[in-house]
Amino acid sequence: MKYRTLGRTGIEVSPYGLGTLMFASQMGNDPDESVRIMHKAIDAGINLIDTADRYADSEDIVGRALKGRRDEVVLATKVGLPMGEGPNQKGASRRWITKAVENSLRRLGTDHLDIYQLQRPDPDTDLEETLSVLTDLVRAGKVRAIGSSTTPASMIVQAQWTAERAGLQRFRTEQPPYSILNRGIEREVLPLAQEYGMGVMVWGPFGQGLLTGRVRKGGENDLKRAQFSRHLSDERRIDVVERLVPLAKEAGLPLTHLAMAFTIAHPGVTAALLGPRTMDHLDDLLAGAGVELSEDLLDRIDEIVPPGTDVTPLDQEYRPPALLEAALRRRPAGHRSAA
Repeated sequence: MKYRTLGRTGIEVSPYGLGTLMFASQMGNDPDESVRIMHKAIDAGINLIDTADRYADSEDIVGRALKGRRDEVVLATKVGLPMGEGPNQKGASRRWITKAVENSLRRLGTDHLDIYQLQRPDPDTDLEETLSVLTDLVRAGKVRAIGSSTTPASMIVQAQWTAERAGLQRFRTEQPPYSILNRGIEREVLPLAQEYGMGVMVWGPFGQGLLTGRVRKGGENDLKRAQFSRHLSDERRIDVVERLVPLAKEAGLPLTHLAMAFTIAHPGVTAALLGPRTMDHLDDLLAGAGVELSEDLLDRIDEIVPPGTDVTPLDQEYRPPALLEAALRRRPAGHRSAA
């Protein structure tokens, strides 16, 4: 496994990282098997492990797997999404982050996090307030570096400027979605991350499961997919997969290897997060760890999905309040100009 520097943090990570959402027991996985999968990944050289407090009991399972092996990995977790019914059990306030980090440290069985990420922007909390509490955690030794996730380019710039102006820690990493099917971050997010020296750990390299090749047009999973995910039933995405399958076959590659190699080929991407559910899934992905795509193959992918474009937007993308609340984009009645 060849390692890469995570932005300008000086931290070396594997280009394949291990995402742990699928290890939550509510996903139907046996915790003992999840621990074995993590151990095999670490033995294979994967040293980046990413989780989140929101992933049910995933942090607890990761903590079990890392007993006696904590120093072998770069451990990242996230905060921000709701963790209960209470109004203050979410977001990026000093009150919640101070509580949430202690909960994550306890579940993970460690005294520090290598990377602590804000899982989504919090428009209700002043950004300087958030960076201030995260800075305090770094100074207290509980966190080594801070990061953001699924953040629009404009907010990445705002966070960098706020940190510089206030003398606070700045986001050192970003974790956006990225795959052949969703290339929107190539327009602004990846160039900005490179400019600011941010490490980038992308999620969703398999296009929410479509780039595994297990869902095909007219296949036996065709009727089931619409019940599972809108993305698995979107004909535009399926059509792209149908064009990628013969391309991968011509190159002598499984579609999964093509998908992973594509994501880590971009110079702005440090690592791509895998989410295997079984040992067989992990073995298949590890077999493609050394795959590099030719310029011709990358050009042909560009012809299918042009650079900087999303085949369709993702449900999990950040949507600012003005897109969610009609009142924020409409003048009050009586103050509107006639067309």
